[in-house]
Amino acid sequence: MSLRETALFDAIEATWPAAAQHSHGPWLVREGRGGGKRVSSVSALRDWVPDDIPAAEAALAELGQEPLFQLRNGEAALDAELAARGYDVIDPVDVLTCPVAALTADLGRLDTIPSWPPLAVQAEIWASGGIGPARLAVMERATGPKTALMGRHRDRPIATGFIACHGPIAMLHALEVVPEARRQGIARKMMQGAANWAARQNAREIAVLVVQTNEAAQSLYRSLGMSPESHYFYRIKKGHA
Repeated sequence: MSLRETALFDAIEATWPAAAQHSHGPWLVREGRGGGKRVSSVSALRDWVPDDIPAAEAALAELGQEPLFQLRNGEAALDAELAARGYDVIDPVDVLTCPVAALTADLGRLDTIPSWPPLAVQAEIWASGGIGPARLAVMERATGPKTALMGRHRDRPIATGFIACHGPIAMLHALEVVPEARRQGIARKMMQGAANWAARQNAREIAVLVVQTNEAAQSLYRSLGMSPESHYFYRIKKGHA
């Protein structure tokens, strides 16, 4: 990977951290504790050989996790080896970014409210979108500047998102808008509120992670001027998807 991509992935790891990280030979094994694929997968730390793969699988099994590898640019050999071992591709993700200054906006004081820890109503909105306690625990583990942003419309909470900084990069995770408030520009306003908060932390750019097949999110973020800087995907052993 390029130095630029390395900085982005460092920010991803810091702002959405695993419960623990374990080194097993050439592998980084993330302990997710139910926090999702990103914090429950294996990545290559250095050169590996095919005989190293069972050790990664065994380490995941010891943690009660699925055989799941995260692959990034430049890992074609690992991709091919896992495919030959019966691993399927799942959830290709784009890393989209833009300058913070391009998204800041003059919003109403109560349009987007930063709060840490999250309010109970924010946890309820996340839960309605499938983001439960295990993912809230991921947010809690982030150690840099962070906040839970609450979006309001007509005097009621209708959206929430988690944003955290790592150096000059602010990353927005877990953006959720209640179903009845979607397609009304709320997500756009949440991104602007996130950029306003990021600017106050002296972040220079804002990033989001979007599954490539999520057409609505891809359209939203690209309409805001965000562009893909990198990508990654997972391979999961057949029978475990």
